[in-house]
Amino acid sequence: MNVVLNGRRGRVGSVLGPGLEAAGHALVAALDGADAMVDFTRPDAVAANVRAAVDAGVPSIVGTTGWDTEEFRDAPVSVFYAPNFAVGAVLMMRFAAEASRYLDGAEIVELHHAAKVDKPSGTAKLTAERMRGDVPIHSVRLTGLNAHQEVILGGAGQTLSIRHDALSREAYTPGVLLALERLASLPPGLTVGLDALL
Repeated sequence: MNVVLNGRRGRVGSVLGPGLEAAGHALVAALDGADAMVDFTRPDAVAANVRAAVDAGVPSIVGTTGWDTEEFRDAPVSVFYAPNFAVGAVLMMRFAAEASRYLDGAEIVELHHAAKVDKPSGTAKLTAERMRGDVPIHSVRLTGLNAHQEVILGGAGQTLSIRHDALSREAYTPGVLLALERLASLPPGLTVGLDALL
């Protein structure tokens, strides 16, 4: 598949590019002739990138968080957005949603590297949306961290902690490859969350 990778020199893109090529995909510079566009850029750049792909009739896979996806809900081509492409993070969200049905309350603590632009993270927001009740989110930005999230749930006499740690950005490559594999089967418009593909 010919793939335009926006953010190729960024934190995720620099790892993702070699992973895509190792899986047999070709990285191309222009949307003309591309089969898909993958975006891991910045919140202030992603909408314009997706708009250009939609205008070119090229489906998109987006891992950039902190932007408004609503414009693309009814796009004429597939726009797949996941706030987290790590399979373990998707499972953490599933487990948290299920656990929130049985325990009285919960809070989310998300921890990321100091350069992460959005706060709270897209993963934390999506986790909270899928859980029962109004779940507070606490954000930490520190040098030395990569991407971590813990959901702490409480009930009478007990607590349950569900935690995911992305120790390196290589954790996102399998999820992006899965999205590329399934992209042709997605309907036009916006699809949110890697769990839609699992």
